Amino acid sequence: MTPQIHIIGGGLAGSEAAWQLAESGIHVTLHEMRGGGHSTPAHQGADLAELVCSNSFRSDDAESNAVGLLHAEMRALGSLIMREGDVHRVPAGSALAVDRDGFSAGVTAALSAHPNITIVRERVDVLPAGPAIIATGPLTAPALADSIAEATGADALAFFDAIAPIVHFDTIDMEVAWFQSRWGKGGGRDYINCPLTKDQYLAFHAGLMAGEKTEFKEWENVPYFDGCMPIEVMAERGVDTLRYGPMKGVGLDDPKTGRWPYAVVQLRQDNASGTLWNMVGFQTKLKHAEQVRLFRTIPGLERAEFARLGGLHRNTFIKSPALLDATLRLKARPNLRFAGQITGCEGYVESAAIGLLAGRFAAAELLGRTLAPPPPETALGALLGHITGGAEVETYQPMNVNFGLFPPITVKSKKADRKLLYTARAREALQGWMG
Repeated sequence: MTPQIHIIGGGLAGSEAAWQLAESGIHVTLHEMRGGGHSTPAHQGADLAELVCSNSFRSDDAESNAVGLLHAEMRALGSLIMREGDVHRVPAGSALAVDRDGFSAGVTAALSAHPNITIVRERVDVLPAGPAIIATGPLTAPALADSIAEATGADALAFFDAIAPIVHFDTIDMEVAWFQSRWGKGGGRDYINCPLTKDQYLAFHAGLMAGEKTEFKEWENVPYFDGCMPIEVMAERGVDTLRYGPMKGVGLDDPKTGRWPYAVVQLRQDNASGTLWNMVGFQTKLKHAEQVRLFRTIPGLERAEFARLGGLHRNTFIKSPALLDATLRLKARPNLRFAGQITGCEGYVESAAIGLLAGRFAAAELLGRTLAPPPPETALGALLGHITGGAEVETYQPMNVNFGLFPPITVKSKKADRKLLYTARAREALQGWMG
Protein backbone atom coordinates (compact mmCIF):
# COMPACT_ATOMS: atom_id res chain seq x y z
CA MET A 1 0.00 0.00 0.00
CA THR A 2 1.37 3.41 -0.98
CA PRO A 3 2.11 5.59 2.10
CA GLN A 4 -0.06 8.71 2.31
CA ILE A 5 0.17 12.10 4.00
CA HIS A 6 -1.85 15.32 4.15
CA ILE A 7 -0.32 18.77 3.73
CA ILE A 8 -2.32 21.77 4.93
CA GLY A 9 -1.39 24.92 3.00
CA GLY A 10 -0.27 25.43 -0.58
CA GLY A 11 2.23 28.24 -0.13
CA LEU A 12 5.93 27.90 -0.84
CA ALA A 13 6.59 25.56 2.08
CA GLY A 14 3.57 23.32 1.45
CA SER A 15 4.25 23.19 -2.28
CA GLU A 16 7.91 22.24 -1.76
CA ALA A 17 7.03 19.64 0.89
CA ALA A 18 4.43 18.10 -1.46
CA TRP A 19 6.97 17.88 -4.28
CA GLN A 20 9.64 16.23 -2.14
CA LEU A 21 7.18 13.67 -0.78
CA ALA A 22 5.65 12.92 -4.19
CA GLU A 23 9.08 12.46 -5.75
CA SER A 24 9.84 9.94 -2.99
CA GLY A 25 6.80 7.85 -3.95
CA ILE A 26 4.45 9.08 -1.20
CA HIS A 27 0.86 10.00 -2.11
CA VAL A 28 0.11 13.55 -1.00
CA THR A 29 -3.23 15.24 -0.46
CA LEU A 30 -2.50 18.96 -0.58
CA HIS A 31 -5.21 21.13 1.00
CA GLU A 32 -5.39 24.80 -0.04
CA MET A 33 -8.31 27.01 0.95
CA ARG A 34 -7.74 29.58 -1.81
CA GLY A 35 -9.81 28.57 -4.81
CA GLY A 36 -12.30 26.86 -2.51
CA GLY A 37 -14.28 29.91 -1.51
CA HIS A 38 -11.76 31.31 0.98
CA SER A 39 -8.80 33.67 0.82
CA THR A 40 -6.59 35.86 3.03
CA PRO A 41 -6.11 39.63 3.39
CA ALA A 42 -2.81 39.40 1.47
CA HIS A 43 -3.40 36.93 -1.37
CA GLN A 44 -4.89 37.95 -4.69
CA GLY A 45 -5.28 34.68 -6.63
CA ALA A 46 -5.68 30.93 -6.27
CA ASP A 47 -2.35 29.67 -7.65
CA LEU A 48 -0.12 27.71 -5.32
CA ALA A 49 3.08 29.33 -4.00
CA GLU A 50 1.73 32.85 -4.63
CA LEU A 51 4.24 35.58 -3.80
CA VAL A 52 2.36 38.14 -1.72
CA CYS A 53 5.14 40.63 -0.99
CA SER A 54 8.32 41.14 -3.03
CA ASN A 55 9.13 39.09 -6.14
CA SER A 56 12.74 38.67 -5.00
CA PHE A 57 14.37 35.56 -3.54
CA ARG A 58 17.24 37.90 -2.61
CA SER A 59 20.92 37.25 -3.35
CA ASP A 60 21.82 34.33 -5.60
CA ASP A 61 25.51 34.59 -4.67
CA ALA A 62 26.38 31.16 -3.27
CA GLU A 63 30.01 32.10 -2.55
CA SER A 64 29.62 34.88 -0.01
CA ASN A 65 25.95 35.16 0.91
CA ALA A 66 23.96 32.89 3.24
CA VAL A 67 20.70 33.03 1.28
CA GLY A 68 22.57 32.43 -1.98
CA LEU A 69 24.14 29.38 -0.34
CA LEU A 70 20.65 28.22 0.67
CA HIS A 71 19.56 28.57 -2.99
CA ALA A 72 22.45 26.30 -4.05
CA GLU A 73 21.70 23.68 -1.41
CA MET A 74 18.03 23.55 -2.38
CA ARG A 75 18.91 23.18 -6.07
CA ALA A 76 21.18 20.26 -5.17
CA LEU A 77 18.25 18.57 -3.43
CA GLY A 78 15.84 18.91 -6.34
CA SER A 79 13.79 21.87 -5.10
CA LEU A 80 10.69 22.63 -7.17
CA ILE A 81 10.61 26.21 -5.87
CA MET A 82 14.17 26.87 -7.04
CA ARG A 83 13.54 25.12 -10.36
CA GLU A 84 10.55 27.31 -11.14
CA GLY A 85 12.37 30.37 -9.78
CA ASP A 86 15.16 29.78 -12.28
CA VAL A 87 12.69 29.20 -15.13
CA HIS A 88 10.82 32.45 -14.43
CA ARG A 89 13.82 34.62 -13.54
CA VAL A 90 13.76 38.34 -14.34
CA PRO A 91 16.73 40.78 -14.23
CA ALA A 92 17.69 41.83 -10.70
CA GLY A 93 21.45 42.24 -10.57
CA SER A 94 23.02 39.59 -8.36
CA ALA A 95 19.62 38.73 -6.84
CA LEU A 96 17.15 36.09 -7.99
CA ALA A 97 13.84 37.81 -8.77
CA VAL A 98 10.98 36.15 -10.62
CA ASP A 99 7.93 36.90 -12.69
CA ARG A 100 5.50 36.33 -9.82
CA ASP A 101 2.54 35.16 -11.92
CA GLY A 102 4.62 32.88 -14.14
CA PHE A 103 6.38 31.42 -11.12
CA SER A 104 3.18 30.58 -9.22
CA ALA A 105 1.54 29.21 -12.36
CA GLY A 106 4.59 27.00 -12.97
CA VAL A 107 4.52 25.57 -9.44
CA THR A 108 0.77 24.95 -9.69
CA ALA A 109 1.13 23.19 -13.04
CA ALA A 110 3.95 20.95 -11.79
CA LEU A 111 2.07 19.88 -8.66
CA SER A 112 -1.23 19.42 -10.52
CA ALA A 113 0.44 17.14 -13.07
CA HIS A 114 2.24 14.92 -10.55
CA PRO A 115 0.59 11.48 -10.28
CA ASN A 116 1.30 11.28 -6.54
CA ILE A 117 -0.39 14.60 -5.66
CA THR A 118 -4.10 15.32 -5.18
CA ILE A 119 -4.96 19.00 -4.68
CA VAL A 120 -8.10 19.69 -2.63
CA ARG A 121 -9.44 23.23 -2.54
CA GLU A 122 -10.90 23.47 0.93
CA ARG A 123 -10.25 25.07 4.29
CA VAL A 124 -9.11 22.74 7.07
CA ASP A 125 -10.21 23.85 10.53
CA VAL A 126 -8.95 20.95 12.70
CA LEU A 127 -5.52 19.31 12.85
CA PRO A 128 -5.58 15.90 11.09
CA ALA A 129 -5.40 12.68 13.10
CA GLY A 130 -2.97 10.97 10.70
CA PRO A 131 0.42 11.96 9.25
CA ALA A 132 0.38 15.61 8.14
CA ILE A 133 2.50 18.69 7.54
CA ILE A 134 1.05 22.01 8.64
CA ALA A 135 2.30 24.72 6.28
CA THR A 136 -0.48 27.28 6.54
CA GLY A 137 1.94 30.15 6.70
CA PRO A 138 1.66 33.42 8.56
CA LEU A 139 -2.03 33.88 7.71
CA THR A 140 -3.39 30.71 9.28
CA ALA A 141 -7.20 30.68 9.42
CA PRO A 142 -8.53 31.42 12.93
CA ALA A 143 -10.23 28.03 13.47
CA LEU A 144 -7.07 26.09 12.59
CA ALA A 145 -4.97 28.49 14.66
CA ASP A 146 -7.21 27.67 17.64
CA SER A 147 -6.74 23.95 16.97
CA ILE A 148 -2.95 24.45 16.86
CA ALA A 149 -3.02 26.41 20.12
CA GLU A 150 -5.03 23.63 21.74
CA ALA A 151 -2.57 20.98 20.55
CA THR A 152 0.56 22.90 21.55
CA GLY A 153 -0.66 24.25 24.84
CA ALA A 154 0.96 27.56 23.89
CA ASP A 155 -0.40 30.77 22.45
CA ALA A 156 0.79 31.67 18.94
CA LEU A 157 2.94 34.75 18.62
CA ALA A 158 2.11 37.39 16.05
CA PHE A 159 3.79 40.22 14.17
CA PHE A 160 2.97 42.43 11.22
CA ASP A 161 4.33 42.02 7.71
CA ALA A 162 4.11 44.71 5.06
CA ILE A 163 3.69 44.72 1.27
CA ALA A 164 5.41 47.10 -1.18
CA PRO A 165 3.56 48.90 -4.00
CA ILE A 166 3.90 47.91 -7.68
CA VAL A 167 4.08 50.53 -10.45
CA HIS A 168 3.23 50.28 -14.16
CA PHE A 169 6.48 50.85 -16.08
CA ASP A 170 4.92 53.05 -18.76
CA THR A 171 3.90 55.59 -16.10
CA ILE A 172 7.48 56.11 -14.85
CA ASP A 173 9.21 59.22 -16.21
CA MET A 174 12.45 57.84 -17.63
CA GLU A 175 13.61 61.36 -18.46
CA VAL A 176 14.14 61.71 -14.70
CA ALA A 177 14.76 58.11 -13.61
CA TRP A 178 17.47 55.84 -15.01
CA PHE A 179 18.44 52.18 -15.18
CA GLN A 180 21.38 51.02 -13.03
CA SER A 181 22.25 48.38 -10.45
CA ARG A 182 24.14 49.56 -7.38
CA TRP A 183 27.88 49.55 -8.05
CA GLY A 184 27.11 48.33 -11.58
CA LYS A 185 26.43 44.75 -10.46
CA GLY A 186 24.25 42.52 -12.63
CA GLY A 187 22.74 43.81 -15.85
CA GLY A 188 22.50 47.47 -16.74
CA ARG A 189 18.71 47.53 -16.62
CA ASP A 190 17.99 45.61 -13.43
CA TYR A 191 16.80 48.55 -11.33
CA ILE A 192 15.11 51.88 -12.03
CA ASN A 193 16.39 54.74 -9.85
CA CYS A 194 14.42 57.86 -8.92
CA PRO A 195 16.76 60.51 -7.42
CA LEU A 196 15.85 62.97 -4.66
CA THR A 197 17.68 66.13 -3.66
CA LYS A 198 18.07 66.99 0.03
CA ASP A 199 15.03 69.27 -0.02
CA GLN A 200 12.94 66.67 -1.85
CA TYR A 201 13.99 63.97 0.60
CA LEU A 202 13.19 66.11 3.66
CA ALA A 203 9.79 66.97 2.19
CA PHE A 204 9.13 63.30 1.50
CA HIS A 205 10.14 62.36 5.06
CA ALA A 206 7.85 65.03 6.50
CA GLY A 207 4.97 63.83 4.31
CA LEU A 208 5.59 60.27 5.40
CA MET A 209 5.51 61.20 9.07
CA ALA A 210 2.30 63.21 8.65
CA GLY A 211 0.50 60.77 6.34
CA GLU A 212 -2.66 59.01 7.51
CA LYS A 213 -1.92 55.41 8.44
CA THR A 214 -3.92 52.26 9.06
CA GLU A 215 -4.38 51.62 12.76
CA PHE A 216 -4.72 48.18 14.32
CA LYS A 217 -5.70 49.04 17.88
CA GLU A 218 -5.30 45.80 19.87
CA TRP A 219 -2.55 44.59 17.50
CA GLU A 220 -0.45 47.75 17.60
CA ASN A 221 1.93 46.42 20.28
CA VAL A 222 2.94 43.44 18.12
CA PRO A 223 6.54 43.78 16.85
CA TYR A 224 7.36 44.17 13.17
CA PHE A 225 9.90 41.89 11.53
CA ASP A 226 12.97 44.00 10.73
CA GLY A 227 13.34 42.55 7.21
CA CYS A 228 9.91 43.87 6.23
CA MET A 229 9.74 47.08 8.25
CA PRO A 230 7.18 49.66 7.01
CA ILE A 231 8.92 52.77 5.72
CA GLU A 232 7.03 55.05 8.09
CA VAL A 233 8.23 52.98 11.07
CA MET A 234 11.80 53.34 9.81
CA ALA A 235 11.23 57.07 9.31
CA GLU A 236 10.17 57.43 12.95
CA ARG A 237 13.65 56.28 13.99
CA GLY A 238 15.30 59.39 12.63
CA VAL A 239 15.31 61.72 9.65
CA ASP A 240 18.28 59.94 8.01
CA THR A 241 17.20 56.34 8.66
CA LEU A 242 15.63 55.89 5.22
CA ARG A 243 18.57 57.60 3.51
CA TYR A 244 20.90 54.99 4.98
CA GLY A 245 18.40 52.19 4.36
CA PRO A 246 16.15 51.57 1.34
CA MET A 247 16.66 55.12 -0.01
CA LYS A 248 20.47 55.20 0.06
CA GLY A 249 22.07 56.71 -3.04
CA VAL A 250 25.51 55.15 -2.53
CA GLY A 251 26.89 53.39 -5.61
CA LEU A 252 24.39 54.93 -8.02
CA ASP A 253 25.57 57.56 -10.52
CA ASP A 254 22.86 59.96 -11.67
CA PRO A 255 23.64 60.39 -15.41
CA LYS A 256 22.48 64.03 -15.24
CA THR A 257 24.93 65.02 -12.51
CA GLY A 258 27.56 62.27 -12.54
CA ARG A 259 27.16 62.10 -8.76
CA TRP A 260 25.42 59.93 -6.20
CA PRO A 261 22.00 61.40 -5.37
CA TYR A 262 21.21 62.56 -1.83
CA ALA A 263 18.59 59.80 -1.69
CA VAL A 264 17.01 57.46 -4.20
CA VAL A 265 13.93 55.28 -4.63
CA GLN A 266 14.72 52.03 -6.45
CA LEU A 267 12.23 49.92 -8.40
CA ARG A 268 12.88 46.30 -9.33
CA GLN A 269 11.33 44.43 -12.26
CA ASP A 270 8.33 42.40 -11.09
CA ASN A 271 7.32 40.37 -14.16
CA ALA A 272 9.03 38.85 -17.19
CA SER A 273 7.62 41.37 -19.67
CA GLY A 274 8.96 44.30 -17.62
CA THR A 275 5.59 46.05 -17.45
CA LEU A 276 5.46 46.02 -13.63
CA TRP A 277 8.08 47.28 -11.18
CA ASN A 278 7.96 47.15 -7.38
CA MET A 279 9.23 49.86 -5.05
CA VAL A 280 12.14 48.23 -3.22
CA GLY A 281 11.86 48.41 0.56
CA PHE A 282 8.66 50.48 0.42
CA GLN A 283 6.44 48.29 2.55
CA THR A 284 3.90 50.56 4.19
CA LYS A 285 0.77 50.90 6.32
CA LEU A 286 -0.15 54.27 4.80
CA LYS A 287 -3.76 54.41 3.68
CA HIS A 288 -4.12 53.96 -0.07
CA ALA A 289 -5.03 57.56 -0.88
CA GLU A 290 -2.02 58.76 1.12
CA GLN A 291 0.27 56.38 -0.76
CA VAL A 292 -0.81 57.70 -4.14
CA ARG A 293 -0.45 61.31 -3.02
CA LEU A 294 2.94 60.90 -1.35
CA PHE A 295 4.60 58.51 -3.79
CA ARG A 296 3.74 60.83 -6.68
CA THR A 297 5.97 63.46 -5.07
CA ILE A 298 8.97 61.22 -5.85
CA PRO A 299 10.83 62.50 -8.94
CA GLY A 300 10.01 60.21 -11.86
CA LEU A 301 6.80 58.94 -10.27
CA GLU A 302 4.71 62.11 -10.60
CA ARG A 303 2.29 60.33 -12.97
CA ALA A 304 2.75 56.83 -11.60
CA GLU A 305 -0.13 54.37 -11.87
CA PHE A 306 -0.12 51.55 -9.33
CA ALA A 307 -0.93 47.93 -10.14
CA ARG A 308 -0.97 47.29 -6.39
CA LEU A 309 -0.63 49.61 -3.43
CA GLY A 310 1.15 48.74 -0.22
CA GLY A 311 -0.55 46.97 2.65
CA LEU A 312 -0.09 45.29 5.97
CA HIS A 313 -1.21 41.94 7.31
CA ARG A 314 -0.97 39.96 10.52
CA ASN A 315 1.50 37.07 10.67
CA THR A 316 1.29 34.17 13.10
CA PHE A 317 4.02 31.75 14.17
CA ILE A 318 4.54 29.16 16.89
CA LYS A 319 7.27 28.92 19.53
CA SER A 320 9.12 26.34 17.47
CA PRO A 321 12.23 25.94 19.67
CA ALA A 322 10.00 24.71 22.51
CA LEU A 323 7.39 22.83 20.47
CA LEU A 324 9.23 21.05 17.62
CA ASP A 325 11.83 18.30 17.62
CA ALA A 326 14.92 18.24 15.38
CA THR A 327 12.91 16.87 12.43
CA LEU A 328 10.10 19.44 12.73
CA ARG A 329 7.65 17.11 14.48
CA LEU A 330 5.31 18.55 17.09
CA LYS A 331 6.53 17.01 20.33
CA ALA A 332 3.01 16.74 21.72
CA ARG A 333 1.72 15.04 18.53
CA PRO A 334 4.57 13.47 16.53
CA ASN A 335 2.27 12.62 13.60
CA LEU A 336 2.32 16.35 12.78
CA ARG A 337 5.17 18.35 11.29
CA PHE A 338 5.24 22.11 10.80
CA ALA A 339 6.91 23.92 7.91
CA GLY A 340 7.34 27.42 6.51
CA GLN A 341 6.70 30.79 8.09
CA ILE A 342 4.42 29.38 10.77
CA THR A 343 7.61 27.93 12.31
CA GLY A 344 9.13 31.40 12.62
CA CYS A 345 11.50 31.37 9.68
CA GLU A 346 11.22 34.45 7.46
CA GLY A 347 11.50 34.82 3.71
CA TYR A 348 10.31 32.97 0.64
CA VAL A 349 13.40 30.81 0.28
CA GLU A 350 13.66 30.03 3.99
CA SER A 351 10.00 28.96 4.04
CA ALA A 352 10.48 26.71 1.03
CA ALA A 353 13.69 25.29 2.55
CA ILE A 354 11.90 24.25 5.74
CA GLY A 355 9.13 22.77 3.57
CA LEU A 356 11.79 20.80 1.68
CA LEU A 357 13.20 19.41 4.93
CA ALA A 358 9.76 18.62 6.38
CA GLY A 359 8.91 16.73 3.20
CA ARG A 360 12.12 14.74 3.24
CA PHE A 361 11.87 13.94 6.97
CA ALA A 362 8.25 12.80 6.53
CA ALA A 363 9.08 10.70 3.45
CA ALA A 364 11.91 8.92 5.26
CA GLU A 365 9.66 8.16 8.25
CA LEU A 366 6.79 6.87 6.09
CA LEU A 367 9.21 4.63 4.17
CA GLY A 368 10.66 3.19 7.38
CA ARG A 369 13.98 4.97 7.04
CA THR A 370 15.94 7.39 9.18
CA LEU A 371 17.09 10.79 7.92
CA ALA A 372 19.39 12.77 10.16
CA PRO A 373 19.06 16.57 10.11
CA PRO A 374 21.52 18.31 7.77
CA PRO A 375 24.77 19.40 9.45
CA PRO A 376 24.64 22.79 11.20
CA GLU A 377 27.52 23.91 8.95
CA THR A 378 25.08 23.93 5.99
CA ALA A 379 22.57 26.73 5.38
CA LEU A 380 19.73 24.22 5.69
CA GLY A 381 21.11 22.86 8.94
CA ALA A 382 21.80 26.29 10.42
CA LEU A 383 18.27 27.49 9.67
CA LEU A 384 16.72 24.27 10.98
CA GLY A 385 18.83 24.43 14.13
CA HIS A 386 17.68 27.98 14.86
CA ILE A 387 14.04 26.98 14.52
CA THR A 388 14.19 23.76 16.49
CA GLY A 389 16.37 24.68 19.42
CA GLY A 390 19.04 27.25 18.65
CA ALA A 391 16.97 30.27 19.72
CA GLU A 392 15.76 31.46 23.09
CA VAL A 393 12.09 30.53 23.40
CA GLU A 394 10.91 33.69 25.14
CA THR A 395 12.63 36.05 22.72
CA TYR A 396 12.09 33.93 19.60
CA GLN A 397 11.40 36.09 16.54
CA PRO A 398 11.24 35.42 12.77
CA MET A 399 14.67 35.15 11.20
CA ASN A 400 16.16 35.07 7.73
CA VAL A 401 19.07 32.73 7.14
CA ASN A 402 22.40 34.44 7.90
CA PHE A 403 25.94 33.43 8.80
CA GLY A 404 25.25 34.31 12.43
CA LEU A 405 23.20 31.10 12.65
CA PHE A 406 26.17 28.95 11.53
CA PRO A 407 28.81 27.49 13.86
CA PRO A 408 31.60 30.09 13.93
CA ILE A 409 34.73 29.82 11.81
CA THR A 410 37.56 29.27 14.27
CA VAL A 411 40.54 30.07 12.07
CA LYS A 412 41.71 33.67 11.92
CA SER A 413 40.74 35.35 8.67
CA LYS A 414 39.68 38.63 7.13
CA LYS A 415 35.97 39.41 7.27
CA ALA A 416 35.55 39.02 3.49
CA ASP A 417 37.43 35.70 3.51
CA ARG A 418 35.32 34.39 6.39
CA LYS A 419 32.22 34.26 4.20
CA LEU A 420 34.09 32.17 1.65
CA LEU A 421 35.18 29.84 4.44
CA TYR A 422 31.55 29.47 5.58
CA THR A 423 30.35 28.55 2.10
CA ALA A 424 33.25 26.18 1.33
CA ARG A 425 32.67 24.38 4.62
CA ALA A 426 28.92 24.19 3.91
CA ARG A 427 29.40 22.65 0.47
CA GLU A 428 31.62 19.94 1.90
CA ALA A 429 29.17 19.24 4.74
CA LEU A 430 26.19 19.03 2.37
CA GLN A 431 27.98 16.57 0.10
CA GLY A 432 28.73 14.37 3.11
CA TRP A 433 25.10 14.49 4.25
CA MET A 434 23.74 13.76 0.80
CA GLY A 435 26.16 10.89 0.39
